[in-house]
Formats: sequence, structure tokens, C-alpha cells
Amino acid sequence: MITTDFVPGSPCWLDLGAPDVRAATAFYGAVLGWESAAYGDQEEGGYTLFRLGGKAVAAVGPLPEEGDRPAWTVYFHTSDAAATAETVRQAGGEVHTPPTAVGAGDGHYARFTDPQGARFAVWQPAAYPGFEAADGPGQLSWTELYTTDGAAARRFYGSVFGWSAQDVPLPGGQGGTYTLLTPAGCGEERMHGGLMEVPEMFRDGGTPYWHPVFGSADCDATATLVKDHGGAVHMGPHTAEGVGRMAVCTDPAGAEFVVLAPEEPRR
Repeated sequence: MITTDFVPGSPCWLDLGAPDVRAATAFYGAVLGWESAAYGDQEEGGYTLFRLGGKAVAAVGPLPEEGDRPAWTVYFHTSDAAATAETVRQAGGEVHTPPTAVGAGDGHYARFTDPQGARFAVWQPAAYPGFEAADGPGQLSWTELYTTDGAAARRFYGSVFGWSAQDVPLPGGQGGTYTLLTPAGCGEERMHGGLMEVPEMFRDGGTPYWHPVFGSADCDATATLVKDHGGAVHMGPHTAEGVGRMAVCTDPAGAEFVVLAPEEPRR
């Protein structure tokens, strides 16, 4: 479960790098019901906050580097971004943006890639802790890594964040293994994501990546909105036993995300 009670290594923020910030705000507003407002003194089309019910849930900004593909970036909580950056280097990752101050004392962020090429970031909060709502409709409810080497990914993120990892069979009897991830020292109720080794996805190019899973009260209805507003649904909606009804989607620029209506607990 993702919460706003952040601990080291737990998801605490996410933002979208988009070629057209205005188009992205319109799409996610229509699909997930998000409201948008420029961050700080940013001009329209710059870094923009998404809110749901008045609470910050995510953000969107221009592509961080020339040639980047549109994509979501997940940020994990840290109390020391500089120390995390050094640990990333020692574990074989790369630092793309060194620890950098944001706003007038909001905090520091840093951006990295893991040894397989998946991008992620950290946030060291000061005045701004992170997102203000999670684990509900229109909010971040899970994070997921598709990678070419599951064992190497487990070692890397274990070194950087101390995550515990638990391998379980993929639901539906389809074979394969899914690795559940939990912040260091936390119980299973704080599981925040998973990783899956899928080398076949990258045989024709591309690099491993993280994507967010957003909660939905009605997965099928949300998937329809994705298509109606220029996005695409690449898988589903389908029901995963023990998980819920989900669909793998991309926005009009090609950034991937998942929508999930969680399975109702049995009584």
C-alpha cells in the first residue's frame, strides 16, 4: 500500500516528462479528473502540478533532456539525496541529475538510471513532503518495473534503498515470477511495487522502465476515456485474480501507465 507517511525508499512523488505540457494536462484532466496549476512562478506550459480534490497527486513538465521519450518518473523518499547518489554510483547506476534544490526550500531531487537503464528519482523533502493523496481512484496505487534482469535489479535497489523482495508466481497460472517490493523495515502492508523480468519486451530496442499504476473506481470506464481522448489501451481491461481489473495504457504522446480497479476484499 502506498501512503503519504513516507519512509526511506517509499514512493513519494511522480512526474511526467511530456513534449506538450498543455496537451498532457488536458488528457489527464479528462481521464483521471485531475486539476492543474503552474508550480510556483512557472509560466503556463512549464512544470505543472496535478491535484485531485485539492490535494497534489503528481506533476507534468517538459522533457528533462533532449531526445528523451515521454515517460513517467517515480520518485522515492530519501533523507539524504547526496548520499543516495553516491550509493547509486557505487551500485553501478548513473546519476543524470545530481542533487538539486527546488523552490524556496521545498527540497532536493536527483535523477538516476539503474544498471539496466531504467530511470527513477529521489526526493529529499524540506517544506514539501511529496504527494498529498495516494492509493485511491486517480491516485498512485502501485509502482512497477519492467526489466531485462530481475536478479540484478533486486540487488541494485536492495543496495540503494534496502528494499525487501518477495518472489510470487504471476497471477492466473500464466507462469513466470513477480517480485514484490517493500521499504526497509516495513511490513507487507507497506508493499509499494513490483518488478518483473521481461527481456522479450526489449529485444527490438528500448530500455527497461518504471511505470505508475493509478487507482480507478471503474477500470473499463477509465480505459474508454483513455481512447476517447487520444490515448491507447495496449492490454485489457482484464481481471487479474487476487489483484483486480486493470488496463495498460499510453497517453497521446506515448507515456505508459496502468489503471487498476482493485479487487474487493472477500468478507
